Amino acid sequence: MSKNTHPAESKTAMAADILVDIRNLTVEYVSSRGLFSRRKRRVRVLENFNLALPRGKTLGIVGESGCGKTTLANGISRFIRSIQGEVLFEGQDILTMDHRTLRAQRQKMQMVFQNPFNSLNPRMKIHQLVGEPLATHTRMRGKALKNRVGQLLEEVGLGRGHLRRYPHQISGGQAQRVVLARALALKPQLLFLDEPTSALDVSVQAQIVNLLKKLQAKHQLTYMFISHGLGVVQHISDQIAVLYLGEVVEQASRDDLFHNPRHPYTQALFASMPIPDPDRNKTRILLKGNVPSISDPPPGCRFHTRCPRVMEVCRKRVPDAHVIRQGHWARCHLLSTAALPAQPGNGDS
Repeated sequence: MSKNTHPAESKTAMAADILVDIRNLTVEYVSSRGLFSRRKRRVRVLENFNLALPRGKTLGIVGESGCGKTTLANGISRFIRSIQGEVLFEGQDILTMDHRTLRAQRQKMQMVFQNPFNSLNPRMKIHQLVGEPLATHTRMRGKALKNRVGQLLEEVGLGRGHLRRYPHQISGGQAQRVVLARALALKPQLLFLDEPTSALDVSVQAQIVNLLKKLQAKHQLTYMFISHGLGVVQHISDQIAVLYLGEVVEQASRDDLFHNPRHPYTQALFASMPIPDPDRNKTRILLKGNVPSISDPPPGCRFHTRCPRVMEVCRKRVPDAHVIRQGHWARCHLLSTAALPAQPGNGDS
């Protein structure tokens, strides 16, 4: 497979201050072929992956389950090992750092997961959970630590009355606010938000998204926002990258992508969004077949087994990335042979 590079990368890097620059990142998992088998199977989830995260902005990552979204976040933070590539955080390669340097660097990046209760120790009180990173990485103790924890809780919309509660004594939305308070404790620059609202009610989702935008403006945070909820991604993101089987097939600004998707997969993905207007007609794009296994992707374009506009070249050759306009590119053979018709956008919600 050819390297997952694209001609818009250099222009994007020149136009914005890049916090994280991912170059040719390859991540694979090793699993056994059977319970008693000694043979190992290597599943390559990301291969020669390239992406850039602009400082102080939100990059939305969308795609079907199993396309590599969470693996990407884990690979950047080095929670899982990469077999090759570079992850440059402020110009320093995270993948080559020793343990001590990596420990210090990880204070600048934090992860927020889908289910907040899974990341909160049920035996610890809220003040202990939020104060744990401060007690571990700083010399803050006693009254100073308690005051700082109280400030963090107030910043995310919780009162000091929550300090002595246990996780089972708060709601899901409050638990996610606790997780955000803990993530902010060490003043990070980058937050990985892995489905942070999908386990919450719709009204609470809106509150958390608005809180995230408020915190980003106040602290100049950079977000990688991973989600299946296209409406939430549209609301919070500045740039959006669409993943399919471990590679980016299209990337653009939020408005460009939602109003003028050019890759057939992106068009089908956005066509699945519900419209809260019974009088408005919408063309549905039905994808036939099953998603191929990421451990054995099809040759050529990885989407050709489900693409409604597949051509013979799609089955044989990996498509190049084509620039549609500044900051908007897509990886599709149709863009090199004929203009891909624009699909009606969903508009801003």
